[in-house]
Amino acid sequence: MNELIQLGSVKGHLAKPKGDSPSPAVIVIQEWWGLDAQTISITDRFAQEGYLAFAPDLYHGELAQLGDGDTAMKLVQKYGPTAHNDVATLYDALKDHPDCSGKIGSVGFCFGGRVSLTLSTMRPVDAVCTFYGGGMQTIFDQLRANLKSPVLGFFGDADVSIPAGTIEEFKKLLEEVGVENEVITYPNSGHAFFRDSDPSAYVPAASQDAWERVKKFFAKHLK
Repeated sequence: MNELIQLGSVKGHLAKPKGDSPSPAVIVIQEWWGLDAQTISITDRFAQEGYLAFAPDLYHGELAQLGDGDTAMKLVQKYGPTAHNDVATLYDALKDHPDCSGKIGSVGFCFGGRVSLTLSTMRPVDAVCTFYGGGMQTIFDQLRANLKSPVLGFFGDADVSIPAGTIEEFKKLLEEVGVENEVITYPNSGHAFFRDSDPSAYVPAASQDAWERVKKFFAKHLK
């Protein structure tokens, strides 16, 4: 893994865009495996698009190997209850960072998709994206009470990890709250369809379409 740097009290992977001017920031939040090479590569891709991108290490140095669900579950149980606080602390540190323009978005995957949404109830995030947010139904009341950020959500129609009806309820919730939103469900796509390092999960067409959409979404709200 790349050497981690610390912003505030949170360590993680920082990727800076080219140029010297302050840039909008994107917080990139890991899957339940931890801060792995996949998350780092996505963070670097956002930097190439002109964002000050930071992926926090929410497991504080621990990592589950891809496919080791037992270890991943233990890490989620250990660090999940405090992950949203770490990300909120990171948001505050980015706001004060001299290379940040003041605009901040967040994007998360699986476990991180839920954390991304949770952050939007704790801080005035300028744009929030969730990829197949695991367990997001557990924070629906929080979202109803506190969500004010525009939301972009991505899901696969074959994702068995998300209970039936959850995506429809999520769409309804966003409309009730009245935030700008778009929720996309890709056909013939399962969980982690964006994970291009995992041939068993990766769906190229869905992944490429989602990448173009998230780039437009953040360009609209952060630049």
